Amino acid sequence: MKTLFDKHTNKSATVLNTIAHMPTHSLPVLLDSDFTLGLTDSDFMRIAVLLAQKSYDEGGCPIGAVIIDNKTRKIVGKGHNTLIQEDHPYNHGETSAMRDAGRIDFSRTSLFTSLSPCDVCATLLYMRGVSRVVVGDVTNASGNEALLRDKGIQVDILEDQQGISLYSNFRQEKPDQDIEDWQGVSALSNHNSSLKSDSLESDQA
Repeated sequence: MKTLFDKHTNKSATVLNTIAHMPTHSLPVLLDSDFTLGLTDSDFMRIAVLLAQKSYDEGGCPIGAVIIDNKTRKIVGKGHNTLIQEDHPYNHGETSAMRDAGRIDFSRTSLFTSLSPCDVCATLLYMRGVSRVVVGDVTNASGNEALLRDKGIQVDILEDQQGISLYSNFRQEKPDQDIEDWQGVSALSNHNSSLKSDSLESDQA
């Protein structure tokens, strides 16, 4: 079967963006095995970041993830955070990618995430036995890398500056959304109450 991208295809931003937006089950029509084997860890991380950008463009939290088969390097799952888009409290980048991958043997896979995993995602990663996790941003968030290593998962840090800048800008633009995504609506209410209290104390001083 003739594919669109082969070993002669330049891995440009446009090409990687096309991969990010193409449904996973349709990727075999787009990519041949030689092209797939030529994709580096940095390429997969950039695809995760492009998925984060997709979420941001939709009004959501900019976090994306990609899952690959360790042997063939084929993408078997990918996704992005849909807290806002689907009104879903824990469909984060990692959980979205795992849902996309379906009922597979995750011990044969690596997951690339644009941001350090939260507690929910980290738990799912070791419960399902993912063999390797590659984290693209520990500048804006970190904390569960040691936990994953303790559970026997190989964790590598491969920071992507585009992803770091994207999340940093998002956090400044939409701090309430960031807090809700990490801690829930109750934490957001507590945070806003604390801000009001601090403001009142400042005015009285």
